[in-house]
Amino acid sequence: MRQARLRTLRHLHLLVAATGHLERFLVFGSFVTSKDEPGDVDVVLVMGEGFVLEEAPRASRTVFSHAEADARFGASVFWVRRGILPDDEMSAFVDFWQTRRDGMKRRIVEVVG
Repeated sequence: MRQARLRTLRHLHLLVAATGHLERFLVFGSFVTSKDEPGDVDVVLVMGEGFVLEEAPRASRTVFSHAEADARFGASVFWVRRGILPDDEMSAFVDFWQTRRDGMKRRIVEVVG
């Protein structure tokens, strides 16, 4: 199961990178734990200011719809375009995904490259 989730992550990363506007690709949730069988793939994307969804390659667009990404890839994808939030709020946006409901910090991994 973990290998299948890893393949999903790699595929998602390729699709998002194909837009030419990927700035940050963050993975959190059960995949970045020691669970043998992560339930799904949880991803937060930070896209560049110039990102326009309608101009993205058709194959990439599904990733940016939470419901479609879940149905097609078994992934929970959340994203934001840089410039929508001021830099200090962008940090808070990323911090939000790293904070569990009980206030404790969870693991979050950034895919680089």
